[in-house]
Amino acid sequence: MSDAAAALPGRPRGGVLSGPATARAVNVLAPNPSPMTLDGTNTWIVSEPGSDLAVVIDPGPLDDVHLKAVISTAAKAGKRIALTLLTHGHPDHADGAARFAALTRTEVRALDPALRLGDEGLAAGDVITTGGMEMRVVPTPGHTSDSLCFHLPADRAVLTGDTVLGRGTTLVAHPDGRLGDYLDSLRRLRSLTVDDGVDTVLPGHGPVLDDAQGAVEFYLAHRANRLAQIETAVENGHRTPAEVVAHVYAGVDRSLWPAAELSVRAQLDYLREHGLIPEQPGIPD
Repeated sequence: MSDAAAALPGRPRGGVLSGPATARAVNVLAPNPSPMTLDGTNTWIVSEPGSDLAVVIDPGPLDDVHLKAVISTAAKAGKRIALTLLTHGHPDHADGAARFAALTRTEVRALDPALRLGDEGLAAGDVITTGGMEMRVVPTPGHTSDSLCFHLPADRAVLTGDTVLGRGTTLVAHPDGRLGDYLDSLRRLRSLTVDDGVDTVLPGHGPVLDDAQGAVEFYLAHRANRLAQIETAVENGHRTPAEVVAHVYAGVDRSLWPAAELSVRAQLDYLREHGLIPEQPGIPD
């Protein structure tokens, strides 16, 4: 790790993103880079050492070359993919799930029933035990209402989907995503770092983070700072979400402003709900 990387929130790992990240988790990077997906979607293959069965989390976009690369990566390690899981339903994580399930003859488990293929979903307290592995389902709504993380105790790791990224911060996808839920989810992840020894973040985009607690603390501080900025912007007469974005996110690449507006709408809702700004007809719901 470079000195520059060590100074960044969460201590992101340098080097190639694809490949082994922990004793049980291997990443296959999807070829869908963009300002929103960073280097691309991380598709995780998780398995117990010595087992011939593996679980795939977030097959990614509908791209046969990528989906077959995931299968090939598992096969080269002597693994057969036995189950597919989704952290949430955004297309860059889930659009390839049905095709991947057909290729691997696996079920797809997700919180949202519309995304499932098979009889079982996912819920708080569920434990995945495929091939002798233990992976716990952690509900983390906020980015979306159906967002989940997966706690891998043996590796002291958590797979976070879009709830915590390997670089930058994530959006709260209003109106489905809600900021109050997201803050609660970040606090839940912080508890995993404090009480359960989690020290590694395996994100849905970007590099692995080797300081999970530092990453979550950074996210919480960032959200508090943004809320204060938005509250001040409203007090200074910026009335619509677009006006708030132009003021608060002036230094952010304009290609990201549409996503920023979703987060701003979620933050305005939060500020109204807590009585920190008045209800104003000039700020649409």
